[in-house]
Amino acid sequence: MTFVNVSLLAGTALVALPIVLHLIMRQRPKRFEFPALRFVQKRHDSNRRRLRLRHLLLLLLRAAAILLLALALARPSIHFGGMLGSQEQPVAAALVFDTAPRMEYRHGNESRLEVARDLGKWLLSRLPEQSEIAVLDTRLGRATFPIDHGLARQRIDRLASVANSQPLPGVIAEALSAIEKSKLPNKELYIFTDLSRGGWPAGTTARLQSQLAKVGDVGIYIVDVGTEKPSNFALGDVRLSGQILSARSPLVIDAELSCLGAGGRRSVELQLLDRDSQPQTADSQTVAVEPGRPQTVRLVKGGLGPGTHQGLLRIMGRDGLEADDTRYFTVEMTPAWRILLVAPKPAERYALFLRESLAPSEYRKRGEAWFDCDIVDIDRLADRDLDDYAAVCLLDPTPIPEGMWKALGDYVAGGGGLAVFLGRNANRSVESFNGPTAQELLPGKLLRQARTPDGDVYLAPQNFDHPILSEFREGVGVTPWEACPVFRYWELDDPVGTILSYRDRRPAVLQRTLGGGHVLTMTTPISDDPNRDPWNLLTSGQSWPTMILSVQMVSYLVGSSQQQLNYFAGQEAVLQIAPESPYRSYLLTAPDNLRIKVSPDLKQHILRIGSTDWPGNYRIRAGGDGGVSRGFSVNLSPRQTQLERIDPQQLTDTFGETPFRMARSRDEIEIGVRRGRVGRELFPMLILAVAIVLGLESLVANRFYRG
Repeated sequence: MTFVNVSLLAGTALVALPIVLHLIMRQRPKRFEFPALRFVQKRHDSNRRRLRLRHLLLLLLRAAAILLLALALARPSIHFGGMLGSQEQPVAAALVFDTAPRMEYRHGNESRLEVARDLGKWLLSRLPEQSEIAVLDTRLGRATFPIDHGLARQRIDRLASVANSQPLPGVIAEALSAIEKSKLPNKELYIFTDLSRGGWPAGTTARLQSQLAKVGDVGIYIVDVGTEKPSNFALGDVRLSGQILSARSPLVIDAELSCLGAGGRRSVELQLLDRDSQPQTADSQTVAVEPGRPQTVRLVKGGLGPGTHQGLLRIMGRDGLEADDTRYFTVEMTPAWRILLVAPKPAERYALFLRESLAPSEYRKRGEAWFDCDIVDIDRLADRDLDDYAAVCLLDPTPIPEGMWKALGDYVAGGGGLAVFLGRNANRSVESFNGPTAQELLPGKLLRQARTPDGDVYLAPQNFDHPILSEFREGVGVTPWEACPVFRYWELDDPVGTILSYRDRRPAVLQRTLGGGHVLTMTTPISDDPNRDPWNLLTSGQSWPTMILSVQMVSYLVGSSQQQLNYFAGQEAVLQIAPESPYRSYLLTAPDNLRIKVSPDLKQHILRIGSTDWPGNYRIRAGGDGGVSRGFSVNLSPRQTQLERIDPQQLTDTFGETPFRMARSRDEIEIGVRRGRVGRELFPMLILAVAIVLGLESLVANRFYRG
């Protein structure tokens, strides 16, 4: 307990005043002559005891009134734990500012970051002289203590939102680590945030709670600059039909449009950049959106020629937060990929299903097929130049000579793709597939044919992380794999690289990497006639899952699903360059038109770009108009623009057992800080107690002196 005016405690000595008055002014009993002396004596004793009780009660009330009044004027306060201080004692203070893009949300003609800056500068002026102050925001970096208030004010003035904002718990832990090193006994932490859920992601509190335990006593103040009921329309992640597509296929873009607060109708435009990087509207769609019920917007653009194409999706109209109204994208359109389908005679019958999956006859007639498929007998494979093809598929192959396995290995090592669909023909000579050259490509030695005649075995994906299974991610529990049973498949000895398994957990699709290319092996064929003792029914009935799987496998082998052209802010962008490229430097043009020279990694034939802090479209050029023109896009992570408020219990769990105070205005900050430094003042309660005691004293005195 502390006292603002300790000297006034001397007023408690005035308690002696009512005692002296009572001793001087006490009434003397009168003597009467009365016949019944004994009765009078008893009555006298009773009255005297009652008078003493009344005197004592009145004495206590008057003494209590003076004592409470003296205590109230001394301004006592109680501090529940921690070190006692005063308003003017220097402190080690860290000011943490949330600078995520969502802090640009405007309400009342002010962004949340502007409100935080104003409160931060006001608080800075209220901190005691000689205080040590650190100013942090949610960009990457370490905290240091500026020498004076002026440097801290300059840093607050320069605060700006950052695309790659770090979670608040990690930044708070960094601030605690900084103030822990200060020698000042009193430590305070101020957090300026809109309390949006995106700033407090799950699984980021371990370091914070560990640092809280190390620092010990620290005053934590959370300054809420957010809006209780934000209203906003937002675009979610952009989903492209592919990042590298055949020029014969249309570009299909899906995105979710959601809203907070009042719903309504909004138009979303697809805009493509022309040669001068100016956006031109290519498609649009208007949808009605209700809170909590996002709508999928699908926009389509066909006729894109070969090359790199960049664009954006944009919500038309204005709302509180502009950062989530635009999403950027980059795609590369290539000529149709040439695929070589290799099968035993009759090769056309073996390749029928896969060819129709990759290049349906209707699409071939219209010239819109993604792939150009050539079919060749396996005996004539040596006559083909494999380098003319983006991928080679072996359909239920018969034994292959050692030299042909060597040629296939060289082709894969040079960057080609190979798919092997094992079937009944491998049984003619298993040794051909188990030889050392073949085993450089295959994921394991062939042991035996597993038979499951009951039809209770089928393809059963366990996870969907691999690109060939990404199309099935949203159809979990819906894809009718059980309608396509597998009756026979090859068991492998010590298999490696399993991507997809059967229901009995045996491997169905496996991958090996050799040099710059990949090999995919499927242990059951997709070329069987379902009417002639089939190994499976993958190509009959509901065969669409097998068709999608086949297209995804070949797309992966030609590289259309491996090259990433779209990133989140802060991620390192990696672009593949042709090994024969003569350029030793490239010019990177950022969204703000800043131009930077970057050098490629000539050993790995890649170009690394680490400066992706700004959302937008980036362009890579070399060699002038006839040289290289590539690009990639950067978007904000959805967490950076998430405006939903955090649950109070989650905030409490974040700090664990460490108490913290909330404030929304200057008055609330001042009250909270005063309580944190000097404790809770008892003056109001003591004055109320004085009033009650004086009232009781008046009531008792009136009754006592009434006679």
